[in-house]
Amino acid sequence: MARQTTAPSLRERVILLALNGALFGVTYTLTNLAAQQADITRNVAMAWETGLPFVPWMIVPYMTSGLLFVLSFLLARDRVALTALSQRIACATVTGCAIFAAWPLRFATSRPDVDAALPAWLYTQLAAMDQPYNQLPSLHVAYCMIFWPALRAALPGATARAALAAWLLLIAASTVFTWQHHLLDVAGGALLGAMTLRLLPAQNQVAAAYALLAGLALLAWQLAGGMWWLYLCASLLLVAGAYHRNNPAFLRKRGGGYPWWIWLAYAPYLLGYRLTWLLVRWRERHRPPFTQTSAGLWAGRRLTVAEAAHLPQGCAIIDLANELNETPTLRRHDYHHFPLLDLHTPTAQMAAPILATIHGYLSQGRTVYLHCAMGYRRSRQIAHLYSEYRPQ
Repeated sequence: MARQTTAPSLRERVILLALNGALFGVTYTLTNLAAQQADITRNVAMAWETGLPFVPWMIVPYMTSGLLFVLSFLLARDRVALTALSQRIACATVTGCAIFAAWPLRFATSRPDVDAALPAWLYTQLAAMDQPYNQLPSLHVAYCMIFWPALRAALPGATARAALAAWLLLIAASTVFTWQHHLLDVAGGALLGAMTLRLLPAQNQVAAAYALLAGLALLAWQLAGGMWWLYLCASLLLVAGAYHRNNPAFLRKRGGGYPWWIWLAYAPYLLGYRLTWLLVRWRERHRPPFTQTSAGLWAGRRLTVAEAAHLPQGCAIIDLANELNETPTLRRHDYHHFPLLDLHTPTAQMAAPILATIHGYLSQGRTVYLHCAMGYRRSRQIAHLYSEYRPQ
């Protein structure tokens, strides 16, 4: 996808911050509560860790993780960086909570009393929000690794970046010296953070979004049961894999429809797009479903049978939507399906046969209707490319 270097608005930043905060608050709390209700006692403490001291003042860097959480969203340099940050945080949250639900742990010992006023107050606030569960991996450590690339780019020089790195390391160390985590928890958090950065680069954000939804479905199954959640998880993972491989033909759409086994495997995805299409139709009900972009070329969304009746006579159909079956009456026209992944910018190689087909019909004096699912992106992109098209 083309890199969007424009700075996101404050509203965009706050929305993604709020969504990630809510995701953490709900999933972390539910897994914590489940471990508490199950009266979990097992831990991953190593025998020699009993010699590690409790350092009360380390609660100060520990609690600043929340501040860095906020700042990372407010200081991300552009939309790509902000989206990548959001997806990485969400992925770490869901993955961590799925592990908490599958293998709940408890910290091995109770924290001693604290006398100093400020640390005592901070530990009281921490106890109100957290219980000694949700141990491996440490989300504090995973988040620190994700904060680093997001905040590093916003700092002006090497000194400031070194200070940031030192503070992030101090936060990671504080998880041990506040007796919140054992060393294996820290190692697990570091591994989770590294894998999140590795597996979720700034590109292919759609694949990451579907993988995240699959993770939420898995977590729902762990906490609530029900085979429906496992099916939803598997189906969404198939979609995520298709986007990761940049495979626009993964739904095997032929002649405007799908084989039965595609419906079976991808029903949540297909039904979700159908519902979205219905909502778009309702929202755009006072606007024409298609418009003329150039002589003989019309572009828009997937049409109803009634809307299709208003197309020019003898119109050839070029269907770019992989996610919706074609309007039945339009399948009887000169119908061509060129699948393109939604929210992806088509490459020159993908666009070439589409542009050649459009040109072939228009050069014969025919009209062409070019459409995607909602009429917002793919059809407009191809229509724009055709306006610059020079046949070989």
